[in-house]
Amino acid sequence: MDKETVPAAERAVETESMMKRLFGFEKEDLSSWHRLVCLLNRPTDPASLGIFRFLFGMIMAIDITQERGLSHLDYKYLDGAPVCRFPLFSFLQPLPLDYMYLVYVVMLFGAVGIMLGCFYRLSCLMFISTYWYIFFLDKTAWNNHSYLYGLIGFQLTFMDANRYWSIDGLRNPQKKNSQVPLWNYTLLRFQIFIVYFIAGIKKLDADWVEGYSMSYLAHHWLFDPFRMILPNEMVSLLVVHGGGLCLDLSAGYLLFFDATRPFGIFFVSYFHCMNSQLFSIGMFAYTMLATSPLFCYPDWPRHFFARFPEILRPVLPLTSPPPQPSTSCVYPVTQHTSTGLQDLSPAPKASKTRFKHKLATLFTILYLAEQFFLPYSHFITQGYNNWTNGLYGYSWDMMVHSRSHQHVKITYKDGKTGDVGYLNPGVFTQSRRWKDHGDMLKQYATCLSRHLPHYNISDPEIYFDIWVSINERFQQRIFDPRVNIVKADWSPFRPNPWLMPLLVDLSPWRTKFQEIEGSLDNQTEIVFIADFPGLLLENYVSEDLGNTSVQVLQGQLNVEIVDEKKNYTLQPGEQKQLPAGAYHKVYTVSEGPSCYMYIYVNTTEAALQRNFTKLFELQERVRNGTETEPLPPELQSLITGENEGSEANVMDPVVQLFLRRQRRMKEVKKRREANVCERLNRFTVKKYYMLRRAFLMTAIAMRNLAVGLPPLEQLTREVAFANMKEPETEECVKSFLYECA
Repeated sequence: MDKETVPAAERAVETESMMKRLFGFEKEDLSSWHRLVCLLNRPTDPASLGIFRFLFGMIMAIDITQERGLSHLDYKYLDGAPVCRFPLFSFLQPLPLDYMYLVYVVMLFGAVGIMLGCFYRLSCLMFISTYWYIFFLDKTAWNNHSYLYGLIGFQLTFMDANRYWSIDGLRNPQKKNSQVPLWNYTLLRFQIFIVYFIAGIKKLDADWVEGYSMSYLAHHWLFDPFRMILPNEMVSLLVVHGGGLCLDLSAGYLLFFDATRPFGIFFVSYFHCMNSQLFSIGMFAYTMLATSPLFCYPDWPRHFFARFPEILRPVLPLTSPPPQPSTSCVYPVTQHTSTGLQDLSPAPKASKTRFKHKLATLFTILYLAEQFFLPYSHFITQGYNNWTNGLYGYSWDMMVHSRSHQHVKITYKDGKTGDVGYLNPGVFTQSRRWKDHGDMLKQYATCLSRHLPHYNISDPEIYFDIWVSINERFQQRIFDPRVNIVKADWSPFRPNPWLMPLLVDLSPWRTKFQEIEGSLDNQTEIVFIADFPGLLLENYVSEDLGNTSVQVLQGQLNVEIVDEKKNYTLQPGEQKQLPAGAYHKVYTVSEGPSCYMYIYVNTTEAALQRNFTKLFELQERVRNGTETEPLPPELQSLITGENEGSEANVMDPVVQLFLRRQRRMKEVKKRREANVCERLNRFTVKKYYMLRRAFLMTAIAMRNLAVGLPPLEQLTREVAFANMKEPETEECVKSFLYECA
């Protein structure tokens, strides 16, 4: 029998088609609905899916305390405070704070249940119901990876991911180590492919290809090796932008095929490890690292864990026996060999396609079609379109657009008295993303109109003057400052009528910006402005900016000096000096948009830097013993005043600032030169106090729900205890913030 069956198997391998070897199925499997149902419900090893389930649940449990905000939930929701919120649907509102903690507890138990495979279906429902509630509750926190977490949780709810290395498998032998249908892997693989590929398609945007989207990243220390052989501009263009584009477009294909998968795993792992250092993206990099093994053969964990010592086998995932049959799969008719003998390998009886198999196939097709369509659905939800399409978070246009805000002014007008006043940007809210999104601006204005009557402002009208630069273009208005946003029309399905167009025709000026900036000295700053005909910019020049002028690049301006009550008309190339400590107005009087630039020097900062340089040189001479003159009493602290807090005893404010700066520089240097143990200790301490606060504040909230609120004095002591930090932690945070600045 062996002499006849082995050659038959070899002949079967030799006659296997190219498509079968590349994709794992034949084209005939797509030739009919029945064949497609059989293909997507083909029995598959559950091992890889079970490992991913464990990793995803663990990552989500960590994410809940961090990016979801459990450790600072009281600051996030500000229970009882007058706060403007930005839910997707206006009827969604946060629950009282103690109940919000309960929502997070349910979500946390759901994530842990997913990780352990314990009451798996219930755990998935607990996780996704609370997760999507929190997600829809605050549009300002939306991003692509938070959206992805919700999608994966939704998919896992319908999958059989608890068939391997799960508590459910211990409770139910029929589930333990049982096969799963192929569509379980198909959904997850295509979802990750979409994340990479659509992100690459979005990076074909001209701003990304030309290197304007993320040019600042080239200065990061991670790109130091590239800067050894390439100038900074080429690092930005070729490595940051070119490399990111190529990786996103090719990653899905590299991971899918056997021959390229090792290269794909290496490159995407390197890419995500870099991203974890470049951006504050929570657990996203680690989630994407956990998805890469899904593209490998489903039984890879059995081979991997078989290498571990026998003593560890009881706590490790199963390596044997082979997976058992499952009713979730469709099994083919038992085949006969050429000798007429039946194949004796263990297999279930042939199974018919049932309604649940057809439903799973239909769900897979519809879900994948929706995921390919949604990133390009902005022609439907036109009200959410601004200079970029749609709400940021579900389009996979990751890092394609960078913004900077130069000027934000909120003006209110009393509807009865006509009195005009100004509000601090961001009043009544902790978010800043309302500046870039018309839907959020409408929500913010409506919220302000409800709060301002409490401050004796009746029927308020709200006007926003917001200046934004996107991808290093001119600073320009994004919304019409003449429109009362409280009464303005807005619909999610119609274009926003008070959105100002992006002046893309002026984009070629960006190359000129680099030339102009390169011709300036280190103390001179410059801001490039573009404005529309008939509009004006009212600005105030601080007294610190002792040398400020405005110069026309294109169009025609009328500059009014308010205190002097004089007007000056400027043509392209002409320049006007502006007085410090005074208001001025810049009118665009040309038929087309005007372009101009502010050139200024912060004379106060420049003088302070010169004094710092002199003090540093004097300090070095004293330390080296080359200073022959005795130090005056007010400068004795240059030698004795570098310890923490000692600058408070220094009378001279310049010396005080210098000593504080020196101390901070020493702290930054100490952080950068810290060894691995010191860095690990700092990281551990930070995470410990974060988790500690999350646990204690949650316990307080659960106690409040169970037995009621304690006396105010007791509650104050409990919260103070939860907020307690190690003394060094505060200084570490300050040093870190200074280092980032």
